[in-house]
Amino acid sequence: MKDRILDANFPKTADGRVYHLGIRVGEVANRIVTVGSISRAERISRMLDASPKLFSLYSERGFLTITGCYKSVPVSIVCIGMGGPNADFFIREVRECLRGDMLVIRLGSCGSLTDLPVGTLVLPASSVACTRNLDFDFASCDPWEVPYRLSKPVSADPTLHIALRDALEATRPPSLKYLVVPNAVNASTDSFYSSQGRQTSFQDHNASLIDHLKAAVSGLTTLEMETFWIFHLAASWRGVKQSSSAVNPPLATVPVVPASSAIPSGTSEKVEVLLPSLDEDTSSRPVIRAAAAQMVFASRSSQDFITPDQVNELEEWSGRGVLEALAKSGIAPERLHPIVGSVWAPVEPSKPLRALL
Repeated sequence: MKDRILDANFPKTADGRVYHLGIRVGEVANRIVTVGSISRAERISRMLDASPKLFSLYSERGFLTITGCYKSVPVSIVCIGMGGPNADFFIREVRECLRGDMLVIRLGSCGSLTDLPVGTLVLPASSVACTRNLDFDFASCDPWEVPYRLSKPVSADPTLHIALRDALEATRPPSLKYLVVPNAVNASTDSFYSSQGRQTSFQDHNASLIDHLKAAVSGLTTLEMETFWIFHLAASWRGVKQSSSAVNPPLATVPVVPASSAIPSGTSEKVEVLLPSLDEDTSSRPVIRAAAAQMVFASRSSQDFITPDQVNELEEWSGRGVLEALAKSGIAPERLHPIVGSVWAPVEPSKPLRALL
């Protein structure tokens, strides 16, 4: 870290750059495609307009942000690497650098739990989280706990989901016969290994995990590590900041003991949580809308893995399809980030030399 940070609650530099992505206001557009691979981000960036000149920032924490225009529509490509924590950094820090609505499409790889062949494009309509239960005794087993936990599903934004499906079908090269599966269910995990049922030298108690997931979740098709967290944060955000005067419940600093009251015993202090105010017109609030396209790289049933040539074909097609979906997804002018001061603002042409004489 080279710059002084002014606020430990939401770290920013003196010139307004967020701590992990390194960007600031005006460097990220309302429409965003997020990927996990640097090469995928660079491939998609080559599809952007020649003008304005692309803005590119690679942060010390390994996040890459590229902003430009696609068919004159401002768009950003953000490479976040892998996993739920990085998805959390991405959504929260971009949101603080952006005015108006935020449209996000995740374009990533996944494993298939069904007989879908590698190369299939899966568009999850919803996602669940499968996480390792840290209260389970993985060394000795535990008759009172389960080793993995499953969340309730969170849905993709239906309008953006349909726009993505239509754009991918419209941009499909005639030579490509890969399937598009538009109404699947995804599971995002907190590990590539244990909570995805892979067998390693660790005692993960996960030999029957995939069978359990498929039995518990109807329509479960894919496993990866990011989509749920993006869908969940998009659905959770309501564009209203909580009052700073709210008194929050105390956080536990010792082992937790179950209690029947939210008020700690032995205290008379009132504990109150203030919810965001609903007095204002909700239709005027900014929103976060999220969808995802997942490229099947691995089949967990056949153990097939995608070839480099297939990856190139898929990324070229799906990258353009995602850009088309974002560009055609309307945002009212008053819900867009201002052009003035942004990296996608048009540059005035230089005056002729004779006019300067």
